[in-house]
Amino acid sequence: MKYKGIIFDLDGVICSTDEYHYLAWKALADRLGIPFDRERNNLLRGVSRMDSLEIILEKAEQSYTPKEKAAFAQEKNELYRESLRQMSTADLAEEVRATLDALRAEGVALAIGSSSRNAPFILERIGLSGFFDVVADGNCIAQSKPHPEVFLKAAAMLALSPAECLVVEDAHAGVEAAAAGGFDCAAMGDAHDDARARWHLHSFAELLSIG
Repeated sequence: MKYKGIIFDLDGVICSTDEYHYLAWKALADRLGIPFDRERNNLLRGVSRMDSLEIILEKAEQSYTPKEKAAFAQEKNELYRESLRQMSTADLAEEVRATLDALRAEGVALAIGSSSRNAPFILERIGLSGFFDVVADGNCIAQSKPHPEVFLKAAAMLALSPAECLVVEDAHAGVEAAAAGGFDCAAMGDAHDDARARWHLHSFAELLSIG
């Protein structure tokens, strides 16, 4: 492995909570009478909670105050966190766990770089609490992806430069953030073909064949 550290996005890379996000946003949008479907939900991938809310409210027939928007975001998060209680170690694929263990055995520093403020809770549910060397998430950043802050924060916490780290992402906003921060990126999932990524993964285990 040519990199000293690997920074992983959480949702869609380590595990998937997409469906839980969608159902929570859908419930809020339905209550407000705002059109929202799975196609529009794709616009929210890798985007912060408040920015996601703004995208949803673009279809609203009225405008809302900052206080109302904050209440909506809180309502969505409560719906989302309640659904996350259904998560368990079964939501962590064996391929992911085995690959992470192999990378750890190689001496590679491992980090999470996620815009989600629920990252610690999710990691606890899937049995990875305390596994990563550092966790940079929505609780310690001011700018969400595609701003590179969360990846730069994770690298700094590892005491590594961007050039020494690889970012693993499945969202175009995340690949953009990695490129903006000066990181090489391994793209998978929806972002697999993103030209800004250096590596294009068909599976999580392919990380072991990089460099």
